[in-house]
Amino acid sequence: MVARVGPVLAALLLGALMAHALAPHNWLGVTPVALVSITFLLLRARTVRAAGGLGWFFGFGYFLNGLSWILEPFQVEAELYGWMAPFALVFLAGGLALFWGAAFALAQRCAAGNWRVLALIGFWSLLEFARAYALTGFPWAGLAQLGITPWTFGVLPLLGPHGFAIVKLMLFLPLALLRMRRIWPVLPLAGYVLTVFSLLPEAPREDGVAYTDHTVRLVQPNAPQDEKWHPDKRWDFVRRQVAFSANEPRPDLIVWPETAVPQLLNYADDTLAAISQAAHGVPILLGIQREEDGRYFNSAVLLDESGVATATYDKMHLVPFGEYMPFPDLVARFGIYGLAARAEAGYSAGEARTFLDTPAGRTLLLICYEGVFAHEIDTRDARPDYLTLITNDAWFGTYSGPQQHLVQAQMRAAEQGLPMVRVANTGVSAMIDPYGRIVPGMKLPLGQAGYIDADLPAPLPPTLYSRTGDLPWFLLAVFLTAGSMISRRSGHSRKEAVNL
Repeated sequence: MVARVGPVLAALLLGALMAHALAPHNWLGVTPVALVSITFLLLRARTVRAAGGLGWFFGFGYFLNGLSWILEPFQVEAELYGWMAPFALVFLAGGLALFWGAAFALAQRCAAGNWRVLALIGFWSLLEFARAYALTGFPWAGLAQLGITPWTFGVLPLLGPHGFAIVKLMLFLPLALLRMRRIWPVLPLAGYVLTVFSLLPEAPREDGVAYTDHTVRLVQPNAPQDEKWHPDKRWDFVRRQVAFSANEPRPDLIVWPETAVPQLLNYADDTLAAISQAAHGVPILLGIQREEDGRYFNSAVLLDESGVATATYDKMHLVPFGEYMPFPDLVARFGIYGLAARAEAGYSAGEARTFLDTPAGRTLLLICYEGVFAHEIDTRDARPDYLTLITNDAWFGTYSGPQQHLVQAQMRAAEQGLPMVRVANTGVSAMIDPYGRIVPGMKLPLGQAGYIDADLPAPLPPTLYSRTGDLPWFLLAVFLTAGSMISRRSGHSRKEAVNL
């Protein structure tokens, strides 16, 4: 019994340790330690069940620690939803850990001996694809997000998040074989990884980044979530944003965060006209809700100099259980609706992602959660001048959630080679250059109200990842799994020949 508990407990603790490689900790050394150690435990596993258990407990510890911010939304209206918080975290961590448990079990089942390392790289990568794509997808806390530094942003334009994750697995998992004294099967992988890293282009110095002639004002009202919709306080935050927008000198564009106006667009004509008048006619891009045919949308609009909405975008990728409820008829019987939606039955999804033509150039707009999905930012057929992400990170608390969300925004900018205007209700608002770096001095921290006027960086030429997407790395993962399975069959064939 002790022999069984030991590896399981070690896997749980290793997973929890590896979560400290996520923002805001970014402990660089824990990723190789955790990955090498869990691979070594897999090599000592004797059954598929034992291997799957190792993977599940490793994932459970990782997601339980790394996604602990998920408790925060339930505390906004704690009297109604607080009781759900621990269950939400445990079920989310346990559900996501199933992907990792399946990867370990398949590696044990489909490959023999030390070839399980190759199989684990392939199956783990494929299951991470499934986690990002299947159903609504949830790529948060992906392997590419571990230990992100300014240098590692240089990998993303070439590899994207899934390619970067595969390279990390190729780099670290084979090291477990050193202790087994069987490193030779994976030497080609190590050589491939080192070659990739040696070819990485070096980003220019921050003072060498090219800029456009456009200035964008990022407005951060810092409205706490428990006050944002309060009848006696919500307009105070609007007036705060208006005051920030009215200041001289005038920028080319002003951007407010998600759901910045606590009023439906359908009835906000006078409000929007007053906002634009106070801003001296400078066009404003802001978040607001709207209703159409009984459906509610989390939207953003671009206001002209008169306060008229000239373009509208409806958020397409909604947060399950936050902005809409799966199986709504069933859960509505218990009085449970989307936590973040102000409409009773939650939001409806928009139909298409379109470019908005702003005075600062053409932009691709993302609202909050949409910024975590790299594969949904498709610029192959048409390319914007910059990305815009408006969000309300007050839902994510004041610690790890907003910082992890910010890192993913930086990753999207680097992957596409496009600058990003990121405006958050409570922070972090920032101008991000096309290399994924925050422009020096162009950042509003968490919990601070204010605004910044930021020069908009120029876009880079299309990156390799923006042209190819995830397909090459998916095919590589398939190739790795197939190769490991062939090795098992050939091993069985040799054994049968010897027996004959």
